[in-house]
Amino acid sequence: MKKIAKDKLSLLWKKIAENYQLFLPITEGKVVNFSIWEEGAEVDLNTLRTVNSPKNIIFPQTETYLKFKKEGKKLNLEVVANKGEYVVFGVRSCDVASFKLLDNVFLDEPIDKFYEESRKKGLIISQACLNPQETCFCNSFGINPELAPEGADISTWELGDLLFWEAQSEKGKNLTEALGDILEEVIEDEQEKLNQLKTGIKDRLKDLPLAQINPETIGGDLKEIFDSEIWDELHRRCLGCGMCTYVCPTCHCYDVKDYDGNKGGERFRCWDSCMFSDFTMMAHGNPRTTQKERVRQRFMHKLVYYTNNYKSYACVGCGRCTEKCPVSLDIVKVIKKLGGERNEL
Repeated sequence: MKKIAKDKLSLLWKKIAENYQLFLPITEGKVVNFSIWEEGAEVDLNTLRTVNSPKNIIFPQTETYLKFKKEGKKLNLEVVANKGEYVVFGVRSCDVASFKLLDNVFLDEPIDKFYEESRKKGLIISQACLNPQETCFCNSFGINPELAPEGADISTWELGDLLFWEAQSEKGKNLTEALGDILEEVIEDEQEKLNQLKTGIKDRLKDLPLAQINPETIGGDLKEIFDSEIWDELHRRCLGCGMCTYVCPTCHCYDVKDYDGNKGGERFRCWDSCMFSDFTMMAHGNPRTTQKERVRQRFMHKLVYYTNNYKSYACVGCGRCTEKCPVSLDIVKVIKKLGGERNEL
């Protein structure tokens, strides 16, 4: 295991940025989101979670993948190359776990080649959560933020003035070797303090308000859950704004559109939301015409459909939807209702 003094992190980032596009949690205005690092950027490693997840880096909100131009009777097509190699530094364990859930969708047959290329070129550096917030419930989905998360190439922990650094994959080991003398070896006493830190994080998780959320309390078969009267109650508060889907690190619905610029144009894909009334609109109309059907689709997908296909839930307990939904209709309340809780919303 390695370490680096936190006052030397700018040197570390500068070294990484020589060969990679480097993304870090950066303060812009009043929000913190992952952005490309440049010298002088206001990096914030203390904010527990960014407003938007780093999903946008590997699965961009808008992505042009084909350009076309008409010259006389000829139509020239150009497949747009994806970005170069990149590093995402400071990814929380819940967001690291979300990448695996996206992989299940995009890397299953037929493989999404643009997503596959993006994943191959990326290197993920995780950061442990020292102080999980009241809206966090990642433990409910088997995520342990005090440990090195599966899927990270390098894992880091902050302790006092130090940042501990542990390579997890071959890519992570290669980057660690390339950084040379910037990183130092951890001594035995420091390793013991790190172990104590991990234990402290684990203990704090047990005291969080949502620590007992358990999606496995959802009983009944698919049809029983689908036909439940609970949806009649749940959907009434939904505004259909789509906020929950856009901040969610595991939502992956998108639309494909063409931009027509007279003699030339672009084909691009952009995120879409199952909360929108025109989602999956087809020539004959929309298969889900009511907000009840749309709300049910969202949470059935998260908690039932995805689970039936991939043996895991399509949620990582990051808490973004519990924090951002303007009417407090989030997956925690849905799990409680489907699990038999009779409290009012």
